[in-house]
Amino acid sequence: MDMFCYMCSQALNNEACTKIGVCGKNPTVTRLQDNLVYILDGISAYYYHARELGYKDEEIAAFFSKGLYSTLTNVNFDAENYIQLSLEAGMMNFRVMQLLKKAHIETYGEPTPTQVETGTKKGHAIIVTGHNLKALGELLKQVEGTDINVYTHSEMLPAHGYPGLRKFRNLAGNLGAAWYDQKSLFAKIPAAILGTSNCVLIPTEAYRDRIFTTSIAKLPKVKHIEGYDYSLVIEKALSLPQLEEKPGNYKLTTGFSLKSVLDLKDKIKHLVELGKIRHFFVIGGCDTPTHKGSYYREFAQKLPKDTVIVTLACGKYRLNDINFGDIDGLPRLIDVGQCNDTIVAIEIAQALSTLFNTPINELPLTLVLTWMEQKAVAILWTLLALGVKGIHIGPVLPAWANEEIINLLKINYDLRLIGDPEEDIKRILKS
Repeated sequence: MDMFCYMCSQALNNEACTKIGVCGKNPTVTRLQDNLVYILDGISAYYYHARELGYKDEEIAAFFSKGLYSTLTNVNFDAENYIQLSLEAGMMNFRVMQLLKKAHIETYGEPTPTQVETGTKKGHAIIVTGHNLKALGELLKQVEGTDINVYTHSEMLPAHGYPGLRKFRNLAGNLGAAWYDQKSLFAKIPAAILGTSNCVLIPTEAYRDRIFTTSIAKLPKVKHIEGYDYSLVIEKALSLPQLEEKPGNYKLTTGFSLKSVLDLKDKIKHLVELGKIRHFFVIGGCDTPTHKGSYYREFAQKLPKDTVIVTLACGKYRLNDINFGDIDGLPRLIDVGQCNDTIVAIEIAQALSTLFNTPINELPLTLVLTWMEQKAVAILWTLLALGVKGIHIGPVLPAWANEEIINLLKINYDLRLIGDPEEDIKRILKS
């Protein structure tokens, strides 16, 4: 899809708008404006969920007007200024991720490592997809005392790590993988479905009559529930056939909070000093439904056994069914949650920097991120604003990037594009 110049009313690949549009506006500026809007989209998603739980921050709210106003027609033609605005937005995203983490922990407790079932239990079923923990929490209260089992899907997996949600006996497990398996998964499981945020797809006719939306999510010809009364969802679940008892082929582990990792800091330091841990990798991000995403699974499988993987967001589903084992009792795979929990991975990197008295960019730590949507854009600019260098991204370039922007990020931040998994691992571990 072509990027569009709103000043020229032409696609940016149009011959008349290749270098300088007829409006006098450099297409790179237009792309950087798009980038800033994507960052603001990501920030707004985090802030919306924080506000649902009663947490607000006027500085974050004020930045929306500044950021969006700067993209208005004829306001700003300065590419360098948009780079600085993007970095400022990155730090604002850091602030909003901290706020959302605070909201989640103060509402549902500090997450702890938890094993999650991936099969089904005997009984009626509701599947909850999306990022909205408040919606899940309210639903769990309303199904208490029934035989309805509530299953998380995709972005909702980290809910199992929170004590305030895990305490509900009706929270039964996690079904499916990344967001894009919805149409096939939901069609074959006779459950009521509740979509709570972005990443919910337009349903097929196979399940349109049993999917509901709530909160920010809305779909055409699908019943939307204002507020948190989910009696219609419960009624639908009870009208459907019960699921059979069918154990999953594996269990998923999630819920590693900053505290749970810090509790292991002495062990981590000891293992690094003994040479039993050579390198840490953060592998995750917004997964894409293309064969190119297989890079991340292959990359993880080829990593030496003296490396530790921190994973997050939907990219985890490319590899979190693999048993990576442990290093003297320390799990090699540490899942900190979804894109809403990216702050935890950043804080772990900062904690490692403190633990080893070494700047983040000098740690044996590499970020390998899969790329797709707006929160991924916001997170990338948070990392850049924090001065993190040598980030690997893929499997495709972000839509707003052109050669000029990518070269700038390569020069100033050593941004790297993924290539062959084996060759990338050799280069990283050699450096």
